[in-house]
Parts: sequence; C-alpha cells; structure tokens
Amino acid sequence: MKRYLLFVTLPYAYSILRPLEDEIRRRGDEVAWFIEPECAVSLREDEVLLKTVREVVAFNPMAVFAPGNYIPDFFPGVKVALFHGYAIRKRYEAIDDHFTIRGWFDIYCTQGPSSTPMFKELERKYGFFRVYETGWPKADTYFSPEMQEHVENDRPVILYPPTFTRNVCSAPYLMEEIDRLAKSKPWQWIVTFHPKLDDPKIVEGYKRIARENENVEFFEGPDKFQLLRKADVMLCDSSSIILEFMFLNKPVVTFRNSHPGSHLIDVQTPQEVGPAIERALTRPDGLMREIHDYTMFHEPHRDGRCAARVLDAVDDFLERGHVGLKRKPLNLVRRWKMRRKFHYWPLLERLFSK
Repeated sequence: MKRYLLFVTLPYAYSILRPLEDEIRRRGDEVAWFIEPECAVSLREDEVLLKTVREVVAFNPMAVFAPGNYIPDFFPGVKVALFHGYAIRKRYEAIDDHFTIRGWFDIYCTQGPSSTPMFKELERKYGFFRVYETGWPKADTYFSPEMQEHVENDRPVILYPPTFTRNVCSAPYLMEEIDRLAKSKPWQWIVTFHPKLDDPKIVEGYKRIARENENVEFFEGPDKFQLLRKADVMLCDSSSIILEFMFLNKPVVTFRNSHPGSHLIDVQTPQEVGPAIERALTRPDGLMREIHDYTMFHEPHRDGRCAARVLDAVDDFLERGHVGLKRKPLNLVRRWKMRRKFHYWPLLERLFSK
C-alpha cells in the first residue's frame, strides 16, 4: 500500500488537495493530512490528521503534495508542487511569482500552455527537478457534471472575492459603490475574502454592509465551490479565482485588472461597475467565446483525471524521472528557518539525550 501526505498552509489548500485524496483512496492506497498550526483544521470525520512532524516521519509517505510555495525538506517522500492557482500576474512586475524556483520541490505539476513551457525552460536551467503537465487537481471538481450544471436563481447573484495583494486589491475602492448598488439594484451579493485579506477596517466595513442590507451576504469559510456555482457574475480585480469562475462559463467584471484582456469587462472607476455588471448579465456572444479560449490556454485538461495524472507523475519520477537530476541547493538559511518554524531538531535532541 502506498502512502501519501497532503500539506496544508492556508484554507484554500483543502479544495486543491481533496481530488487527490479521492483518487488515492480509489486506488486503494493510504493518505493523511498535515496542517500548519496557524491554519484552521477543516477535515471530515473520515480524514486522517497527523499532528506532529514525528508522526509524519513515522507515517513515511512516498510523496508529499503542497499547493503553496514551500514544503518542509525533512518530511519523507518526493516533494510535489501543485500551485495555489494559475500563472496569472497580479502585480505589474515583469516576472510572475508563479515561476519562482525556491529549491524545495522534486516535481512541478503544471497545468497547461500558460505554465508548462516556462517550467520546462526552468527544468533545463536548474536541473534538480522534473516537470510534468498534469492539469490542476482542483480542475477535476470544476469540470465535474455537478459543477457544470447551470443554476437558476430567482434574481442575479453577484460574487465579490477581491484579492489580498496590495496595490491591486479593489476592496478599499469599491466599498461605497457596492453598498449603493446593493440598495438600488435587484441583485443578491455574496462577499468573501481571501484569508490573507485581513485589514480590520476593510473586513468590518463589508461586514457592516452585510448586516445593514439583506441583499448582501458576507461568507467566511474555506470552501467557495458552491459560491462560484451559484453566482451569475463575478466582480473582482486581479485574483486567480477569476479564471476558476470562468471554468463555469461565466463572465467577470474587473476593477483595474493588472493584465486586462478581451475575456474580461474591465473598468477603471467605481461608477462603471454597475453598467459593467448589467452588460455581463447579458452574456455577450463575443465575450463568452473569449472566455472559452482564455480558459483553454490555462487549463485544457477537462477529463476529470488531473489528480490521477499527478499520482502517475510521482510513479514515473520514482521509476525513472529522478535519474540524472542534480542535487537540490543546500538552502541552509531556509532549512534552518523551516526547522525553527516546526521546532524540529532531531540531531540536537539525540545529542542532549545521551
């Protein structure tokens, strides 16, 4: 029986990793979770939680999957990068952080044309990891029959999930306009924030709007699938969740998007938001074609087998993919910080125990 570990640093990881858990169990293998102490535990009763590093070491997984930017190097097994989203630039810099190589991973599981060619170049440049195009495990959920089924709402539902990234976050600029639209338009609003968007004034401002207006719901929770499924239009800025919403063949209005295109209805002022949403609700043919082409560029794998391809990539890496790789960089400072973070000093503990 093969063993696998799912590594969680932020709540968004649950929805990325669960398709992998389902596929591992379907194959008759064993899977457990390790969740950083700062992150809320949102496991089901039938899911296994390992609470300490020593439990992870004893579990001895053959592979560890991480949707974030790092992974403890002292965890056993092949280190697999799954990404927390797609290669969509949020800021205005030339290099996307999506492609930053930090020296933690053995495998990068890429999603499609927007990510694979660049990572293949990085694979040749660095030589200490392998790249497999598998598709994103979370996409298996988006392209399931349940998620693709159209939801009929009594009135239009507008979802607002702004990014946490400074300089492009729209939340400070749209608070008053969303409050006004909620009172003047026959729309239902759902507001939900990324866990890193934690400015107390902004959070409390939108919670106040929800308290004072029955047309606004402030949603707090890690699982946003049903929000995306229910909404007719998304209002956003430059978050990668835009692409995930478009997987459901739905339009998006953006406020000062950092990389606008014909797949979006982008506006520059709060006053333009209302008319833009009204246009999005009509689902213009040209816009919907652009949405299809844009999403295919990022995620062409729509057969529900992305998680299966990730596990197959691990098998291939262990069988032959690791051959000829260079050693990973020492990363001494980062490794020391990681051990300090998890209070894991096995050599020192053995010395003092003698």
